[in-house]
Amino acid sequence: MEATTGSTVRIVGLTRQFRTGAERLTAVDDVSLEIAAGSVVALTGPSGSGKSTLLHLIGAIEQADSGTITVDDVEITALRRTALARYRQRVGFVFQRYHLLPALTVLDNVIAPVLPQRGRADHATRARELLDAVGLGGRERAMPTQLSGGEQQRVAIARALMGAPGLLLADEPTGNLDSTTSAQILDLLLDLRERHGMTILLATHERSIAARCDRLVRLGDGSLVEDLDLTDGEDPADTYERAARLRL
Repeated sequence: MEATTGSTVRIVGLTRQFRTGAERLTAVDDVSLEIAAGSVVALTGPSGSGKSTLLHLIGAIEQADSGTITVDDVEITALRRTALARYRQRVGFVFQRYHLLPALTVLDNVIAPVLPQRGRADHATRARELLDAVGLGGRERAMPTQLSGGEQQRVAIARALMGAPGLLLADEPTGNLDSTTSAQILDLLLDLRERHGMTILLATHERSIAARCDRLVRLGDGSLVEDLDLTDGEDPADTYERAARLRL
């Protein structure tokens, strides 16, 4: 697989509101944030703090009411529909629910995002390489129902990497998994970052997951309330002690 250059992300004054009946709920409230290329950032905070909405805004799944998002010197908040669609193809998405298509094989699930594009044989070759990379080589013909939860999430990660993204957005990717499988999925993501250089923004409630990231950004009521550098020279393998000190 080809090497990937991680994306830089710059967010300035980002706000997103939703209408609930006669009221307006502010899900993201004037957030400003810079994310360095190749870093792994844990996005934390209680339910309703704005983590998922922020990821959706960065991934152009939702539109901001105000503020700007710039990815690799391109202001995506200023893009129109066609350019936004092209941008989304260059971003990888991994969700808590795997969203695999039950009628498709593992291989076809990985290929699905690029099916409208030409080069079916090339897509299949890359999909097999990605399945090897996530530890599922030889399972190409399996159906999703034949896989464990952790294996399904590995397929979802392979699918997210089909477009060789510089930016991977993961929304609670270990939320449906036990602690051992969660650690394995994070091992996989960190290994893929080391090999391919992509930037990862990871929303999580789990201290042990956040503790292994480069940085922790905590939201509360849609606002940024804490931003911690976790690359302070401490042994990153000392996960439990580090996690105990984190406020999620």
